[in-house]
Amino acid sequence: MKQNFLWMLVCLGGITWCTAQEIEVSGTVSSAEDDFPMPGASVLIKGKSEGTTTDFDGIYKLTGVLPSDTLVYSYVGFQTQWIPVAGRTTIDVSLQVDNNELDEVIVVGYSSQKKADITGAVAVVDVDEMNKQSEPNPIKALQGRLAGVNITSDGSPSGSNTNINIRGVGTLNNTQPLYVIDGVPTKAGMHELNPNDIESIQVLKDAASASIYGSRASNGVIIITTKQGKKGKLRMNVNYYSTFSDYANRLDVLNAQEYGQVLWQANVNDGLDPNMNNLSYQFDWGVENGQPTLHKVIVPEYLDAAHTLKASNTNWYDKISQLGRSNSLDFSVSNGSEKGAYMFSLGYYDNEGIVKTTNFKRLSARMNTSYNFWDGKLKIGENFTLNRTKEVTDPGVLDPALRALPIIPVHTVDGIGWGGPVGGMNDRQNPVRVLEYNKDNGYKYMRLFGNAFAELTPVEGLKLRSSYGIDLSNYYKRTLQRSYQSGYLQNDQNAVNIDQSETTKWTWSTIAQYERSFGKHHADMLVGAEMYQENYHNTWLRKEDFLIEDPDYMYPDAGTGDAYNGGSATAYSLLSYFGKLSYDYDSRYLFSATLRYDGSSRFGKNNRFGTFPAFSAGWRISQEEFAQKYLNFFSDLKLRAGWGQTGNQEISNEAIYSLYLANYAGGSPTWNTSYGTAYDLNGAGSGLLPSGFIATQTGNDDLKWETTTQTNIGVDFGFLGQKLSGSLDIYKKATKDILVLPPYLGVIGEGGNRWVNGASMENKGIEFALQYRHTTFWGLEYEVSGNIAANANKITELPEEVKNNYGGNGLDDNILGRPINSMYGYVADGLFRSESELENSAVQEGKDLGRIRYKDLNGDGIIDADDRTWIGNPNPSYTYGMNISLSYKNFDFTTFWQGIGDVEVINQTKYQTDFWSVDDVGSNKGARLLDAWSPSNPNSDIPALTTVDSNAESRFSTYYVENGSYLKLRMVQIGYSLPEALMEKYGVQKIRVYANAQNLWTISASDFTGVDPENPGFGYPLPLTFTLGINVSL
Repeated sequence: MKQNFLWMLVCLGGITWCTAQEIEVSGTVSSAEDDFPMPGASVLIKGKSEGTTTDFDGIYKLTGVLPSDTLVYSYVGFQTQWIPVAGRTTIDVSLQVDNNELDEVIVVGYSSQKKADITGAVAVVDVDEMNKQSEPNPIKALQGRLAGVNITSDGSPSGSNTNINIRGVGTLNNTQPLYVIDGVPTKAGMHELNPNDIESIQVLKDAASASIYGSRASNGVIIITTKQGKKGKLRMNVNYYSTFSDYANRLDVLNAQEYGQVLWQANVNDGLDPNMNNLSYQFDWGVENGQPTLHKVIVPEYLDAAHTLKASNTNWYDKISQLGRSNSLDFSVSNGSEKGAYMFSLGYYDNEGIVKTTNFKRLSARMNTSYNFWDGKLKIGENFTLNRTKEVTDPGVLDPALRALPIIPVHTVDGIGWGGPVGGMNDRQNPVRVLEYNKDNGYKYMRLFGNAFAELTPVEGLKLRSSYGIDLSNYYKRTLQRSYQSGYLQNDQNAVNIDQSETTKWTWSTIAQYERSFGKHHADMLVGAEMYQENYHNTWLRKEDFLIEDPDYMYPDAGTGDAYNGGSATAYSLLSYFGKLSYDYDSRYLFSATLRYDGSSRFGKNNRFGTFPAFSAGWRISQEEFAQKYLNFFSDLKLRAGWGQTGNQEISNEAIYSLYLANYAGGSPTWNTSYGTAYDLNGAGSGLLPSGFIATQTGNDDLKWETTTQTNIGVDFGFLGQKLSGSLDIYKKATKDILVLPPYLGVIGEGGNRWVNGASMENKGIEFALQYRHTTFWGLEYEVSGNIAANANKITELPEEVKNNYGGNGLDDNILGRPINSMYGYVADGLFRSESELENSAVQEGKDLGRIRYKDLNGDGIIDADDRTWIGNPNPSYTYGMNISLSYKNFDFTTFWQGIGDVEVINQTKYQTDFWSVDDVGSNKGARLLDAWSPSNPNSDIPALTTVDSNAESRFSTYYVENGSYLKLRMVQIGYSLPEALMEKYGVQKIRVYANAQNLWTISASDFTGVDPENPGFGYPLPLTFTLGINVSL
């Protein structure tokens, strides 16, 4: 018995050994569409890391395979196949093309189309990649992600100071695009939108795609669709992140001792006694070896005779700054069935900025629902969001933080009073006091935005839809003006100012759409009508004199002094009719035509309505038989061309009217006297009856739309089953009849202001986008996407009366033929470094060693206004961005780069960092002045210190214009998703944790001397941020 048992074990072991024996599997992988081999296809053993890729002929060999294994065959753009080995050693596979990418449905304005059928220039945003950036404003996160879309912003906590230009600046007025959120148009408030509610974003860049929005589409259209419930089980998502922020770079300023050194040097350079200054400084100095020498800077213990202000060494930037902190928490729940779907979300965002007391808070709630009736023939739904935001903005404290003297303390010696200037010091406010008194001066904003709709499908192919959208908002801001004493600066008048406004906007659109296919023909026709109305009401009041300066007390009824109030109201409406026809034959030949007819109350009765047509066509070459035979390396190849017109109406609602104002008498009886036009009952300049009026604007019944005509030619392409894909577009955009308000003409008399049409502008450009995706045989997935776009802008026409309003010499040299906002000034030619240079140069009043030398452009031997020329273009010639995403097993990594090139900026800080005397003499300056030119420092490029701007170096010149090109590492993120087996154990779909950093590194031009080329002035600094976050899906 024992022997039989042992033999049985031996036999079972042999069977097991035979079963587990590894084999080699080989074969070919080809395309099922054309039977061509597929090099680079991935072949993996399911559940293991072993794998390989096919060679150039599509052949693979894979060792270490068990007969019971399953092989996974995959290739980007093709459907993945899972094939059991079943003991075979040869397996040939044909992969089917996966058309999901080209079949992706894109929202393009009142309707949607397959990506493959689009003939206009439409950019699609990768929302998942966008949301990896921790930005309060989702539009800010688009910076660098789309070709031809240039976005600028600052670091304010709300991100509200974000500007976007699509294909260049196209007008002299409002250049912002139209936003359409779930079918409801709006022009602002993107920082109020919760980024986690967004499902998709499309940007309509050319007229062929945007003209269906007619009069509001000349600056482009951004279509945002929010998330909806999906059929299936209940889904719950929780997202949280916490961010810390600090200055990425900061301006270096003089400390108290350094300020004294610079003050001494400026006086000595001018032959003055530095001890005769009125800034509380004294100096121990003398002349050694013929050169003035500073031995010691002497700072008094107290700055005032009363000994209330003790001399300090205050770094005002340190005093107004803090480590920023933001928190974001979002929750959403959604579900769906045959009968309907819903999505509900709550979001909370709180951002404390890097400048003290500045903050932004947003609380949002969203409900999107849809319900089906009559076997799906009737759908009724709504998409609404309610947002409440609060913000305390920067009161402009960064400039005073530079200028305030470091010798001044924050507080008086008792620690309660405010430090401030004394004696001959400049009247710069104490930045800490300004922030402290501003912390309660925030605004509160409530907004309800969305729409309700009904959609009927009475017969197959016909869809009738009616939607009513609303945008209701209420703005409230209370500003407390407190009394204070800060050195010799004081204010004895306290007061409260209240500003409250209410805006009501509604949009009612009704659309009929019919879609039909017959044979190889497919047509989609849409007609609709839309009404839009906007009403704005504003009320303000001021009350003075409060006994107690407490935020809970300072309301108007508690004030005992004078009261003032006022208000205004305005409205406008829009009536529109539109239609669109899309046709394709056999998915090869594509055609689209749109027409919109808009009427606006903003324009005169003679031109109230405007017509905006557009046409586009496309040819999908890759669908032709010859292409599939001879150009089969293309998985997609489409040529497209479009032409169209769009409009702009972004001017005042009252621009067409003649306006009159009851001008009451006022001002001082001895100076600044205004006699007014109102009847004076008292005989003392206090008219009460508006019996007299003054004309302030002359109406224009001929005022009409700005019209932008755009031509676009493009190609979309894809290789290797869309593994490599991209697009190339060339465009020309010309705007005419631009609305301008010429300067007041005294010869006309009253009402000399009058809006007119007359300016023209042109933009030309090219855009290129490329994307590559791949999965290695050992499981690494990666995607690299990039874009670059070039744009050239110029003004081609201006009315005679405004030709000189945009730069130039006021005579024969104007901006015509040049880019908008071009800079005009002198050409700086280095510094005078020797007596021979002074003697052999043109006549230049105030020239001296170490002073700026200017070029004599007209050659008359005299530096004067005739030597000015065009010296800078603030519009970038090209913009670009690159995103790299990697994932391996449970880890993922992303990095994003963004930049602009060939652009000039005005480095506004130079007025304070490179000169003592050109602006605000005696205020604090930048630390660069320590390296100013002097006989002992003759190689410096910073002008010599002086107390008087005798060389007129405050004149605008190339000295202040610098190369603003940059490349920024915008974001780096690493994430980890917990194993699926662990998630299944606890009934959780996914948990992902991540960390990221933003604005990590800036590469700027070597000749840029400022802090940040993206923000070269005194705007809110763009911070360096670090974020930790978690995403949970249940």
